[in-house]
Amino acid sequence: MNVAALVALTGLFLPGMLARERGGILNVGSVAGFLPGPNMAVYFASKAFVLSFSEALFEELRVTGVSVTNLCPGATETNFSRVARGDRPREKSAAKMSAAEVAAAGFRARQCVNVPGIQNRLLVQLAKMLPRAAIRKAVGRYNKLK
Repeated sequence: MNVAALVALTGLFLPGMLARERGGILNVGSVAGFLPGPNMAVYFASKAFVLSFSEALFEELRVTGVSVTNLCPGATETNFSRVARGDRPREKSAAKMSAAEVAAAGFRARQCVNVPGIQNRLLVQLAKMLPRAAIRKAVGRYNKLK
């Protein structure tokens, strides 16, 4: 769904924006898109697609008047964890942003990739520096159902 709906909606609305030479596409990615995601592989891979698709569109549309932003929040206070984990929510984390904070960051975003929150930006930078094997193991442990 993360992939099919994103592509379908872009195909539906982009022609009108191009005709008007203005508009904006705001895709909701995740810091998960920067990481391999054992025990939630499809979700993490779909967010990697959102990241790649958004960056490619950003470049393709650079001179058209249509902007593209991929909003990549980390943990957010929603019911996602309960739904994704089948009533096994993770402990409450002080690092979670509120849904309102994430929405405001998306509204203000002007760059191709927007990672709101200092802890989320640090996580993305750390993922670029560590060996992928170490990241896979750490994320797999974090995502493992208890």
